[in-house]
Amino acid sequence: MIYTDESANISLAHDPLKAIVAPRPIGWITAQSAGGAINLSPYSFFNAVATRPHLVSFCSEGKKDAVTFIEETREFTCSFVSKRLADAMNETSADLPRGQSEYAYSKLGMEASRYVRPPRVSGTPAALECKLISVLQMRDVEGTLIPTFMVIGQVVGIYIDAAYLRDGRFDTAAANPVARCGYADYAEVNEMFCILPPSWRDRST
Repeated sequence: MIYTDESANISLAHDPLKAIVAPRPIGWITAQSAGGAINLSPYSFFNAVATRPHLVSFCSEGKKDAVTFIEETREFTCSFVSKRLADAMNETSADLPRGQSEYAYSKLGMEASRYVRPPRVSGTPAALECKLISVLQMRDVEGTLIPTFMVIGQVVGIYIDAAYLRDGRFDTAAANPVARCGYADYAEVNEMFCILPPSWRDRST
């Protein structure tokens, strides 16, 4: 199934998909169970999917605690992963025994959300507070259910650290996000460039 211009007979040491679909934003998801247990875990299959209303989604390969907890309480938060928090984010991906706190393990603090019960990561430049729309189990091309679950949530609150606001905009470069690039590789954003879409150019003339 994997081929190159030069040869159809190649051997790759690792699956290249995650390196090709890159960089990918990281959904640093906090979920809370009906009993009050809190799970914090990073997902690189994450993105915004709509603006009216604001919808985000992430996918979990396997039905992990985050998905189970979100099904129970129908709420979650997504904390922005800055370069400063990257090592701690990586620690929260550890396979801990159920009941052990990823917040404590990674030495992170929690801050209360305004519109949902799950907290956000203390010190994050921004966070999305979300209510569950749906959990979908994925299928392959044969129609067979696979153990991958897509969570879709509506953003009901957006927290922004005022230090990262510039002229009424969130300063993405100043917040220094990191993104997943496959294997053990990450990228960081610390500068940006602007290209106006044609519709914007037309309005300005």
